Amino acid sequence: MNVHIRPIKESDYPLLEDFVYTAIHTAPGDDLPPRNVIFEPEIYMYVEEFGTKPGDCGVVAEFDGTVIGMAWTRIIPAFGHIDDGTPELAISVSPEFRGQHVGTRLMAGLFDILRNRGYARTSLSVQKSNPAVRFYRRLGYEIADIAMNGYIAPDRAGHDDYVMVKNL
Repeated sequence: MNVHIRPIKESDYPLLEDFVYTAIHTAPGDDLPPRNVIFEPEIYMYVEEFGTKPGDCGVVAEFDGTVIGMAWTRIIPAFGHIDDGTPELAISVSPEFRGQHVGTRLMAGLFDILRNRGYARTSLSVQKSNPAVRFYRRLGYEIADIAMNGYIAPDRAGHDDYVMVKNL
C-alpha cells in the first residue's frame, strides 16, 4: 500500500474534527457517542484553533490523495497534560486502514518533528481498556503512574485512563 506521510498543512486543519471523533475509543459492542460529543470543551480543545499554540504540530497519512490518518500534538490542559513543556499527542487512523502500520509511520514522522523542534518528550492519555495501550508501549511510551507518583486520570465516563510518556 502506497501511503505517504507528510507534515500537516493548514488546509488539513478542518479534518482534525473528523479524526478526533474517530479517535474516540468505545468498548467492543458499544455504540459510538453522537458526533457532536467532539464539541464538548474537554474534547474540542484538541482541535480548536489548531496551529496557533506552541506545541501544535502534526503529520498526515495520505493514500491516493485522501487523508487516512493524522497524528498531532498540542500543549493544552487536557486528559494527558503533564506540564507546559510537553506536547500531548493524539492519533487517529481511518478504521479501514488500521492494522496496516499507518499509525506506526505517523508516529515516527511526528516524533521526528517534535525532536527537531526541541521537545524532549510527549505524553498522551489512553483508556486502560483500549488495545492501543500495547501500540503505545511498543513505541516506547511508559505509563506515567510509575513515572509520576501514582497519577492516573479518570476520564469523563468514569473509566481510568493511563497517562503515558515517551522520551524522545
